[in-house]
Amino acid sequence: MKIAILLLNQGRGSGVVAKEHGKYLLGQGHVVYYMHPNVGKGINGAYNKEVHLNKDIVPVHEYLPSAKGTQKAVSSMSYDEALGYVPAYENALEEIILETDIVIGHHANLTAIATANICNRYNKPYVLFLHGTGIEPRHHGLYDDKVWLLIEGAIKEANGIIVTTEYVRDKLVRNIIDLPLDRFLIQACGVNLTEFNSKNIEGIVKKYSLSAKYVICPGALTKSKGPQNVVEASKEYSDLAETIFIGDGELREQLEAQLGKKGRFLGFVPNEDKAKLINAATLLVAAPEKKEHFGIIYTEAMAGSVPIVAYEGGGVNSIVTPETGVLTKRSSKALGEAVRKLLLNEKRRYAMTRNCRERAIEFYSTEVLGPRLNQWLLMILNE
Repeated sequence: MKIAILLLNQGRGSGVVAKEHGKYLLGQGHVVYYMHPNVGKGINGAYNKEVHLNKDIVPVHEYLPSAKGTQKAVSSMSYDEALGYVPAYENALEEIILETDIVIGHHANLTAIATANICNRYNKPYVLFLHGTGIEPRHHGLYDDKVWLLIEGAIKEANGIIVTTEYVRDKLVRNIIDLPLDRFLIQACGVNLTEFNSKNIEGIVKKYSLSAKYVICPGALTKSKGPQNVVEASKEYSDLAETIFIGDGELREQLEAQLGKKGRFLGFVPNEDKAKLINAATLLVAAPEKKEHFGIIYTEAMAGSVPIVAYEGGGVNSIVTPETGVLTKRSSKALGEAVRKLLLNEKRRYAMTRNCRERAIEFYSTEVLGPRLNQWLLMILNE
């Protein structure tokens, strides 16, 4: 197959997933065209193609405070402003569409519109990977109605829809767009089992002066990600373990003052260090304000044999089982108490470490997820 993968931007979660898919498909002998603005080196072995926006503002799904005015959420744009970006994505895709068998467009966003327009023009099949961040704003009344009608039309016409969890399929997609169940592929986000591995911790304890036991909380320091809930929860267990936060954002100064000596904020760290910091942790804790659609950090923790304590709800319920962690009601006190109990129950915690790794291998490895995607794309092509 010759497969084009089109993204709105380089992304965080979606970018990682798209690269993971691209690498696997390349490994199976397929040709991959990988496209988004500022594509840079892209994927080794793929045809990495730049989407030339010719604009200073990059369209995004969620505005990041660290972007400092260089990004704007499409869901907040006017019709004319949003549609002004579409030709750039269409032009990039049109240049390679004749030699492409199928297109994977990421997100319920402008990329869906561009993918549908070009594929319909050249009678090519396409699928859309609907991450929750693209479609969720519509549940809150966002997107210009005319823009949303174009996105919705692209979704309805797609040959197939990829989602990460049943939660995204049922609570974010199907309750506002009526699509048959057989149109969907539930494809979890995979994890690098070599990078996230309990043995991959060399030098990390010394580099960051870590204690023997610590709780890790990765993610942006923004209200929606819930670091403030973890800081509050740490009061329940800080005598047993410090809490290490990795990531940065607008809440850092405020949260550092509240956390005091109960832990530390490391800010942004290299990806290699992030993996090692998770692998060496005793527990991973997360308490997002909104219900997460998937949550890559949970599979990363499991691959690193690190049990999880997190708020219940959303996609996390399909990832974290009672054998691999504890899901609590959405209360910082309940979260902190659950962390404390697990820190004190060494036998249960060690059993979870084994189960975490086993679950990551069984459900979230490329060897499992890759063939499923490959077969599904071939099935669509042969319809």
